Amino acid sequence: RRNLDPLTLPTIRQLRVPDVTPADIANYPHDWRHRPYQANRNIEIISKMFNLAELWGLRPDGTNPRKHIKKYPEKRRERYFSTAELQAIGRVLREMEEERIELPSAIAAVRLLLFTGCRLGEILKLQWEHVDLASHALRLPDSKTGAKVVHLGSAAIAVFKAIDKLEGNPFVIVGRNPGAHLTDLQPFWQRLRGRAGLKNARIHDLRHTFASVAVSNGQSLPMIGKLLGHTQVQTTARYAHLANQPVIQAANDVSALIEKELRQ
Repeated sequence: RRNLDPLTLPTIRQLRVPDVTPADIANYPHDWRHRPYQANRNIEIISKMFNLAELWGLRPDGTNPRKHIKKYPEKRRERYFSTAELQAIGRVLREMEEERIELPSAIAAVRLLLFTGCRLGEILKLQWEHVDLASHALRLPDSKTGAKVVHLGSAAIAVFKAIDKLEGNPFVIVGRNPGAHLTDLQPFWQRLRGRAGLKNARIHDLRHTFASVAVSNGQSLPMIGKLLGHTQVQTTARYAHLANQPVIQAANDVSALIEKELRQ
């Protein structure tokens, strides 16, 4: 609703679901050409809405009005936090803990995103029954790619052990409402990234950073795919170029040693 309210819903709100045509939403991408990525996300929501309308029998099959509306081309946005940026994030998280103003669960969520490479929804909706600390694993019954096991390192284990379980609340990352999980990490993330000086950094960049650190430390792409829960090799292949970084560093080290010898 937050995405659609600015333009699309006012355009079609008064129409019956079967009566919406491509013409009713055809101008949407053009009207949002100044924000092409947002336009694309909203077009996807529109498409999903009318796919469900067909599934529920509210429209004839094959009549999705978004069908012939093209999205804007996108460049894949992948941002990885540098060592200095990770240090800034760590410093701000520690400061927030000391100030005791922010929700402890929000602070823990960011740490778990960094230490596990999980998607945001996987962490926010995580329940204690899916946490198997004895086996160093999260056993997620449902994720973007279906059921999967997330293997935990010692840093992630330490975060889980430091989280207090609330009676009557099955979730690890609790919200302010009794029995519920934290539903929106964005406001906290905006404050965190502002204090850390990370302009335009996204929450999903935490997952990319987990992968980039793994590649830079010599982990293979199949291993990284397993850590991230990828089902397709090409999904992990986006990180392949990062594998050159340790090789380049090794080349620099070796050539520097040889150059030093030549100068003797």
